[in-house]
Amino acid sequence: MTRDMDATEKLIQKISKILEETKTSNATHIRKLKELSLLLFSKRSPNQSPQIPNSFQFASAFCKSLTPLFLFQRRSASAERVVKFVSVFAASTTARDGKENEGAGAAGDGFLEEFLRFLMTASLAANKSVRFRACQIISEIILRLPDDAEVSNELWDVVIESMKLRVADKVPAIRTFAVRALSRFANDTENSDILDLFLEVLPLEQNAEVRKTIVLALPPSNATSPAIIDCTLDMSESVRKAAFCVLANKFPLQSLSIKLRTVILQRGLADRSAAVAKECLKLMRDEWLSKCCNDDPIELLKYLDVETYELVGESVMEALLKDGLIKLHGDRSIRQYILSTFGENGEEPENCSASIQLMEPEFALYWKTVCRHLQTEAQAKGSDAATTMGTEAAVYAAEASDNNDLLERILPATVSDYVVLVGAHIDAGPNYRFASRQLLLLGAMLDFSDSTSRKVASAFVQDLLHRPLDHEVDDEGNKVIIGDGINLGGDKEWAGAVSSLAKKVHAAAGEFEKVFLAVVEELATPCRERTADFMQWMHSLAVTGLLLENAKSLYWLQGKAIEPIELLQSLLLPGAKHAHLDVQRVAIRCLGLFGLLEKKPSEELLKQLRLSFAKGPAPVSIMACKALIDLVMWHGPQEVDRVIGLDHSSNFQGDKMAVDLVDFSKADDNLNVELLDLLYAGFDRNNWGDVETEENETVQAALGEGFAKILLLSENYPSIPAALHPLHLAKLIKLYFSNETKDLQRLKQCLSVFFEHYPSLSANHKKHLSKAFILVMRSMWPGIYGNAGGSAVVVSNMRKRAVQASRFMLQMMQATLYAKPTENGGENCSTQPTETVDGSLQPSFECSDEGLGIRIAAEVASFTTKKTPAERSYVSALCRILDLLHFRVSEQGAIKLMRKLLNRVAGNVSTEKDLVKELKQMAERLKSVDKQPEEELLEDQAKLILGKLEVDINLDVDSPAAMPQTPAPPQSTRPSRTRRQARHEDSSDEEASPTTVVQTAPRTIGSRSQRASKTAALTKMTANLAARIVEIDDEEEGSEMTSEEDSDDSVHHAE
Repeated sequence: MTRDMDATEKLIQKISKILEETKTSNATHIRKLKELSLLLFSKRSPNQSPQIPNSFQFASAFCKSLTPLFLFQRRSASAERVVKFVSVFAASTTARDGKENEGAGAAGDGFLEEFLRFLMTASLAANKSVRFRACQIISEIILRLPDDAEVSNELWDVVIESMKLRVADKVPAIRTFAVRALSRFANDTENSDILDLFLEVLPLEQNAEVRKTIVLALPPSNATSPAIIDCTLDMSESVRKAAFCVLANKFPLQSLSIKLRTVILQRGLADRSAAVAKECLKLMRDEWLSKCCNDDPIELLKYLDVETYELVGESVMEALLKDGLIKLHGDRSIRQYILSTFGENGEEPENCSASIQLMEPEFALYWKTVCRHLQTEAQAKGSDAATTMGTEAAVYAAEASDNNDLLERILPATVSDYVVLVGAHIDAGPNYRFASRQLLLLGAMLDFSDSTSRKVASAFVQDLLHRPLDHEVDDEGNKVIIGDGINLGGDKEWAGAVSSLAKKVHAAAGEFEKVFLAVVEELATPCRERTADFMQWMHSLAVTGLLLENAKSLYWLQGKAIEPIELLQSLLLPGAKHAHLDVQRVAIRCLGLFGLLEKKPSEELLKQLRLSFAKGPAPVSIMACKALIDLVMWHGPQEVDRVIGLDHSSNFQGDKMAVDLVDFSKADDNLNVELLDLLYAGFDRNNWGDVETEENETVQAALGEGFAKILLLSENYPSIPAALHPLHLAKLIKLYFSNETKDLQRLKQCLSVFFEHYPSLSANHKKHLSKAFILVMRSMWPGIYGNAGGSAVVVSNMRKRAVQASRFMLQMMQATLYAKPTENGGENCSTQPTETVDGSLQPSFECSDEGLGIRIAAEVASFTTKKTPAERSYVSALCRILDLLHFRVSEQGAIKLMRKLLNRVAGNVSTEKDLVKELKQMAERLKSVDKQPEEELLEDQAKLILGKLEVDINLDVDSPAAMPQTPAPPQSTRPSRTRRQARHEDSSDEEASPTTVVQTAPRTIGSRSQRASKTAALTKMTANLAARIVEIDDEEEGSEMTSEEDSDDSVHHAE
């Protein structure tokens, strides 16, 4: 035994010396690997006991030599070299063969197994440094092991389970190496639980480096592709970059669906990080374009379905052109699609379309983006040439000339050829509609200065405007419009392409309006004569809408084929009263556009829009709502109401505290209601008709988006009473957290952007938000102020949403205000409720946490001592918000008032130990920032603060002079009592006088007597049912969840 110990000590010394020498440089590792291998595979010493295998003895010595490394906390370069050396050695021990090393492989396998067992034991250590080194070495060994390494399956199972356990370690670095160790097994079908573990922890992982390691470890499959693509939106740049790297190396283009391809490119090319965008461009260039598409951009566009994902196709083309990956030559151009416009004998053929080769959608998009790129580059180089001098200017001018020459060679030779090309694609039917629109957009790059060319193009524009709307006939023989039924051609993109070409052709002042009004006058003739069907009505209104959308003012519409007033009276107003729903909708849109062009909206127009909003079905009401919101924002609510006889200059207007009630069943009686009140009433109306709308659009969503715009720009509308802002804001917050709007993604996105910027734009906005806080909580909490309750689950979910809304509003209150620079470079705060503190302007207490805290405290103090379960939970939720507020030292008046109110608040919740403790801590914090804590706040000062906050609370009511302490058994000189008896008496005392200040003093708890035990048991048995219910409610009042009894009480209270 002594000889074995001496041999082991010598072996430890040799191994330690080798490890010490590997710390200095990686260059010594190869030589030291040979020395260490000789120690492992050397023949058995005569002094060695035959019962101990050579590999076991070496492994034992090796582990002891390596122990200091596990206790070394820092990740120094020397320690990393040792880790690398050890990992390489352990992985290489299974690769020895040859006659001279016969039996060495078995020895190496034995050492590896013993070493892995040692590392797995270390991975379970309490010391995080030990766990870290163990997982690091295990991961390095696993990644370096050859595929033919002979390791028992039982050992691998133990290693895998050990690393799966470390994936949940609290140290991020340990989790990282555990994932690296498991990454080699993630591809095995036998270890599918590893892949499931990765997919489970990836969305929950907080550390970016661990998320990056998981992404790099995921194998390519249908199950992993969504998770990897989701990581392209990760907040960490390194994780997003790793996701694109994995997609490039593991997922061929053909293995991804069209939707996933477009999502990848859309996110990557538009990423805010240049490094991530570069990685995405590398993926598209090296993997997709080069390997899968043979460097053909047209082929790449075919993989992206540009008809559906046009914007993605444009982004791809722009990125490729900017990177110089598309080589443009003059031999390839649009002219190759115009085979011949004349016959063999020089005669023009009867059908020009026969001489046109039709474009596929990818080619049309390709040529549009190429031409637009050349035009943009030519203009940019021309501008650079104009702003520079000498040789540099000449170089820029030459580049601009080259781009213009290339663009001229690509575009059709003449305008006539262009018209023939576009006309042929339009006549080819709906399959070539996308290509037709792309070619229409090329018209903005042509030159129409020649009168002959302009005449040909003008005739083509006339033909486009006169072309009837596309439709189909259903089984019952009814005509059904194809498209949105609003814009010319059935979609906004087509109408935009037509208008851009028309404005390019008719660029002279007033010429665009003249041409369009002539077409409108011709199309409106059957409508004015009441002989047109609904399709003719929609066609004329679509052209009219395109005109009104692009006209600058009504001035350019006067003196033309049809006067503006005639257009309003003979086409727009009758269209709004038409029997067909789609005609009403497009006419309402035109009325809104017409009102924007007027200097003052006409009375008939406004009355019709109000009537359509109140009486029309949902699609018409939505369109009328949008039109009215636009008119309010453009002309102002005061001007819009003055048109119909409502005067905002009344002396009582500034004192208006609530919205007017609206009865939608009597639309004619609503003319005396202000427009904003009429729109606000639409939030609470549910019966907007049974007609389905597109994209799940609702009237409430349109109203929410409109009021968000008005509130965001509220400083531009001083005529809106200040008292209405909190009402409007509270309605938007409630709408945002409503369960009914969870599927309205557009509304959710709009309101999220609104709430992000609204509190930071103005201190007045925070003031309105502070007022809206209580309004929102009152309207959202179930079982109070007449709000309905429900089952236990329903009430619980409603309370959770209300608590979530309260935290959300608090976050907005604590948002930082944006700086508003003036013309002189300073900050303009003259219109904001601010005060000077230490020479700097800060928002007053009305717009900060102080005002919100006083409002909450007053709301809590307004409740009586005896409260229903719903009221108790409501008060408890408000008190928990109080603890999150921050009071500034400069607001001494608000601090003193809050300290006084806190005593009443704590007395109102004295039965809740946790709340009383939190309120006591808050009172101590307020006392510490009170410069004169012993001085009371004067009554006049308190009334002044409450008056500014518009809070009504009676401070003369008797309230505790000090903060109640945590509820505890009152001091008594009686003998020691039972714990049950003490608890029962304490609860009885608290119910009788909840505001009593309980003085605590140390006392001795004696032994429990037999008589006291019997008394407590008898008291418990004889307690009535009502007392038990109250006790249960008292125990649950601090929780957000509720019971069946709780919900029943809520419903009863609501009734």
